Amino acid sequence: MLERGSGILMHISSLSSNYGVGSFGVKAYEFVDFLKLGGQKYWQVLPLCPVDATGSPYQSFSTFAGNFYFIDLDILKDEGLLNIEDLRNINWGVDEEILDFEAVNLNRLKILKLAYSNWKDCGEISNFIKENSWAQNYAVFMVLLEKNNYAPFWDWDNEYKFRNAQAIKNFISNNERDINFWVFLQIKFYNQWQNLKCYANKNGIKIIGDLPIYVAGNSADVWECPENFCLNENMTAKKIAGCPPDAFSKTGQLWGNPTYNWDCMKNTEYAWWASRLGFYSKIYDIVRIDHFRGFDSFYVVDAMQKNAINGVWECGPGISFFNTISKKLGRLNVIAEDLGYITSSVKKLLKETGFPGMKILQHAFDSREASDSDCLPHNYSKNCVVYIGTHDNNTAIGWYSDINIESRNYCNRYINIKNMENINWELIRFVMSTVCNISIIQMQDILGLGAEARMNTPATVGINWKWRIKDGACNEKLGKKLYSYTKLYGRV
Repeated sequence: MLERGSGILMHISSLSSNYGVGSFGVKAYEFVDFLKLGGQKYWQVLPLCPVDATGSPYQSFSTFAGNFYFIDLDILKDEGLLNIEDLRNINWGVDEEILDFEAVNLNRLKILKLAYSNWKDCGEISNFIKENSWAQNYAVFMVLLEKNNYAPFWDWDNEYKFRNAQAIKNFISNNERDINFWVFLQIKFYNQWQNLKCYANKNGIKIIGDLPIYVAGNSADVWECPENFCLNENMTAKKIAGCPPDAFSKTGQLWGNPTYNWDCMKNTEYAWWASRLGFYSKIYDIVRIDHFRGFDSFYVVDAMQKNAINGVWECGPGISFFNTISKKLGRLNVIAEDLGYITSSVKKLLKETGFPGMKILQHAFDSREASDSDCLPHNYSKNCVVYIGTHDNNTAIGWYSDINIESRNYCNRYINIKNMENINWELIRFVMSTVCNISIIQMQDILGLGAEARMNTPATVGINWKWRIKDGACNEKLGKKLYSYTKLYGRV
């Protein structure tokens, strides 16, 4: 059971910086200092993997690779790989509080290739590949993507699409420098990340990382191990993951990820998953498994469907999966994202694993006043992580402003809200007072921001993952206020 404490949900991309997106640089270290000042024990981040064109870290080219956006350019400058002139007069976007993915992606790659040209490999490439079995495959995949104008791998020539051994060997030989560039990025990413994580741990902060249950169809993971996924003969997804109609969408959500071939994975004793969870357990202190219910049952839609209305539920691997993994890796430090429509079998699986689940305060209140709802705080247990809302929810102020009058009155009575002008702190106070061992607050809620600062709205594209914090917002006064609430409820 995780130690009682509190933490902040704040993605790396949302940190302030001079280069369009947050990074592993000085502002990240200052944020750790702010966490310590505020008496926090946990820093939760979103997936650190590369993002897609819309900025989503849940549709990545690799589940193992790190996002090159987060490599700090000033650190590279200090290492002599860049100079100050290389970083001047670059368009990182017009608004420092909004992440411009197109500008960041274009300019970061140019600068990082310049840094690579100034770097001397002293055996790091070969050592990194030896220690990380996924690295070369990912690098080859990225170079092939570039040479195919970013067309998905199922549209490549057959010799590359189906990974002809001789063709891949020849490609590596003929494109060694380009391939090594992508390995170089991973070396720099993980060196900087481990240094930041070490600093956080020394200051009493544990990192909660995020593991998406699915991987993108057009990814190095599917390209390397297609047998692990439900694919057609041409390597496209036969079945795709999603969720049925719910409060977020009347037609459900089509995530587009290929579903797993669990029978095949079972025959290998879930070797791919053991590698994945083992890797995540090294780069994080605690792993939040997104969409945990998919291990019990998962929603499947035919890939030809235009919405998720006509999907079906299929059985996942269940407790045998976690028993097999624990034999290989030992006890996992996992938080299970058990949100949405949760059946008795999902609850049974969660209990069998012993993992803490999640509670969302925003889900608790409606005018029905259903006292037996698991979402209501008087039904919480210690072995839970409680949030006002996650990255998929509105901010506290945005949510409170949008709910209907009946729900708002119910919330006011239940929480005994007396100061609506500071509703974010009323909700923070209440969440921290619960019995749940861990409370996690979005940074936007600590800052008292509205719906404009929402990180993600499910079932939408083009408007998400863009929020960034103002430089200087994490000040001493705010840290001390946060500490007073944290101490009051025994979370220091």
